[in-house]
Parts: sequence; C-alpha cells; structure tokens
Amino acid sequence: MFTGIIQAVGHIHSLTEKGGGDARVTIAGGGLNLNDVALGDSIACNGVCLTVVERTAEHYSVDVSAETFNCTTGFAPGEAVNLEKALRLSDHLGGHLVSGHVDGVGEVIHFAPVSAADQAASWRLDIRAPGALARYIAVKGSVAVNGVSLTVNTVHGDEFSINLIPHTLENTMLGRLKTGSKVNLEADMLARYAERLLAYTNEPDKD
Repeated sequence: MFTGIIQAVGHIHSLTEKGGGDARVTIAGGGLNLNDVALGDSIACNGVCLTVVERTAEHYSVDVSAETFNCTTGFAPGEAVNLEKALRLSDHLGGHLVSGHVDGVGEVIHFAPVSAADQAASWRLDIRAPGALARYIAVKGSVAVNGVSLTVNTVHGDEFSINLIPHTLENTMLGRLKTGSKVNLEADMLARYAERLLAYTNEPDKD
C-alpha cells in the first residue's frame, strides 16, 4: 500500500528479457534511500507495485511480467519514473490510499500553464481515461497518475482535468509529460467498493 506522495524520481536503467514477455528491470533510485529496503519489499514505480529482487546502494531490480507490461506504461530504458516505498502503519497519509494496482493507461490530451503569462504557476493536465475506468473518476475525488495522488477538478465523459502545483512539477516526473504521453491510472479504491456495494444491494435475492 502507498500514499501517492512521491519520494524520488529515478529512471529505468536497463531491461533484460527473460522469455514469455517477462523481463528483469533495473531502476536507478534517483536519490531514493535504499538502505532500509530488503529483498521482497515493494516499491511503486510510476504507480506500479513491484517487488525488489536485487539491490545495490543506488539501483534495484524487479521482475515484471508480461501481464504488467500489457496493462501499464513507462518501462522503456532511460524513462523517468516516480518512486515511492511501501507505506508503514506509522507513516503520515499525505495523499490517499494507493494500492499500486494500475487500472488502466490514459493519454494526455492537454498540458499547459493555467496562466499563459506565468508559466511558473500551476499547470492544467487533461487526461483521457479508458472507458471502463472513467466511471470511477469523480469531481473532487482522488486519482493516482503515474503513482502521484491528485485531486480531480473537472470530468467530461471519459476526460478529466487536474491542476499541478509547482512543487509537484519539480518533484515528480509529471512535469515532463506532453500531449500524447501515456500515463498509468489508478482510481480511488473507495469508488470500486462503493460500486460493488451498490451492485450487491441491487442483486435479486438468490435464496
């Protein structure tokens, strides 16, 4: 479990294919403190929960399955990635509860400063979500974009917008996005539970 508060921006150092579509991916930590990371621990990479199988002082490796590659984006060598170590029960929950199980891949359709006169101010990011995922995204609700906990400002069909403050732009890889970029999306898990509860409540009595 994670919070969506990014701890470092690393990059994909290398990718070695293992057959069957699987691969071992080595990630440069970008200053992430790996001293307390043990083999078997989880680290979110662009919002994808992955298990550490090898570690040095500055790099760690994970095994990525073909299924994960099919459902996510952001594993090309050299690509910048948001990193967050797994949440401890004593940690502050600064964002929202993020499972690290990506729901789908969205596409950036607009990314520009809110004020053309002040590009150092906040930026507006518009994303098109997959149709099956869009119903879980609500105004003022939470969504994880490449692992970053963000608040939804507007929703129009399968498109939604968020504002990124300068701190987020400077401390995550979201500032490197552009129109057409693909991003990993995870909806607020509370929306999924609410949908299931409503569906269960409305199911005909099977007894």
